[in-house]
Amino acid sequence: MTRIEANPDNIGQVFQEHTKYKYVATPSEMMRGRPLPAVEQPVPDGADIMTLPRDAAGDQEAEVFWRRVASRRSRRNFADEALELGELSTLLWATQGVLKMMDGHTMRTVPSAGARHPLETYVIVNRVESLAGGLYRYQPLEHQLVQLREDARLGFQAAMACLQQNMVALCGATFVWTAVIDRARWKYQQRGYRYIYLDAGHVCQNLYMACEFLHLNCCAIGAVDDDVMNELIGVDGREEFVIYLAVVGKRRGGG
Repeated sequence: MTRIEANPDNIGQVFQEHTKYKYVATPSEMMRGRPLPAVEQPVPDGADIMTLPRDAAGDQEAEVFWRRVASRRSRRNFADEALELGELSTLLWATQGVLKMMDGHTMRTVPSAGARHPLETYVIVNRVESLAGGLYRYQPLEHQLVQLREDARLGFQAAMACLQQNMVALCGATFVWTAVIDRARWKYQQRGYRYIYLDAGHVCQNLYMACEFLHLNCCAIGAVDDDVMNELIGVDGREEFVIYLAVVGKRRGGG
């Protein structure tokens, strides 16, 4: 495997490349039997401690929201029923919807460092009403979905790229987020590589919350063969590359 020599002008690219699964050569500390790390830092000796109220503040509408927050889970089992097109539309708007244009920037339903919004949303459709199976891309400015490739087996191929996680083949649709790094790098240079992952976290949490509202199942995926998935989606892996995925689908008992 060819390794890229790091320097201040390419350190983000080096990080992106060398954290791929193909470079993981040694067992993790978990696999070597090291005990679990503590779940929180210890309280300093002599520090004052305040017990916080358990009840969330707010009116009835706020209570509904807090219940959604508390009920958020990664749910990997899906019903055979197809997602409704309106549900997919809502999820796409909730995660990348454009609220307004301002001085060449977009203000969206999620925050982004410098309002650069470097993420693109691809959707691998398995079962969505009115849509053929295959690959689509969300066009947020127009709130449209463009079909890139019809392929009923694409979900199975994507499952293999996600280290054989079958839920990718069994869900209604898989959200695949790529980063067009020039959008972030234009303003933040190599530090832009940090920000794309922060942005991805904002987007995926919005997806989870929207799924809770719609009573859909959702599960984020970070384990992916980057090179295989980049090729599957049709991006070059350098200027545009896959960074995060999530599966969604109709809910059935057990979550």
